Amino acid sequence: MTSTYDPRMLPLAAFARSGEQLSGSTPIADLPRLYAQSVDAAHEMDAHFSVSGSERFDATGHPQVWLHASGQCQLTLECQRCLRPARVGLAFERDFRFVANEALAAVEDEASDEDVLVFARQFDLMELVEDELLMAMPLVPMHETCPEIPRFSVVDPDFDAAAPESVNPFAVLAHFKRTSPKD
Repeated sequence: MTSTYDPRMLPLAAFARSGEQLSGSTPIADLPRLYAQSVDAAHEMDAHFSVSGSERFDATGHPQVWLHASGQCQLTLECQRCLRPARVGLAFERDFRFVANEALAAVEDEASDEDVLVFARQFDLMELVEDELLMAMPLVPMHETCPEIPRFSVVDPDFDAAAPESVNPFAVLAHFKRTSPKD
């Protein structure tokens, strides 16, 4: 079955009820917060995503909207060892359950294995994909093996040069006192 859903305005309830899947890709340039992290934006490609919806019933018999989402992309980040561009693969796979309001989401998210989000009639799936890819970024991006041997020392040519000797202002005053003519 071909899906005609727009990932920027996904009707959550209908998508979950239908049990459909939606997959695609978007240029990283269309994900501004992720794009801003790149050090070599000219070579960025696409972010790929896949999502499936389902409707599950809770203990009271009420239907709950669920999404199972995954995504991946390659991003160029600065290696923290050699300070050169490094291609880093980012990926996520998560289940999301939707609830009625923010207060309920905050309470239930603490006790749940899945992520709990607030239900919206028109849901921006691409914003969720961007959020998850940002959270998948490594804290310290590095090459597996740096293309150049990193320099672990810094040489400052001015460091070894003697600092100009500062003059003590009280010594200058004492000098004036000795050399000033007496009245």
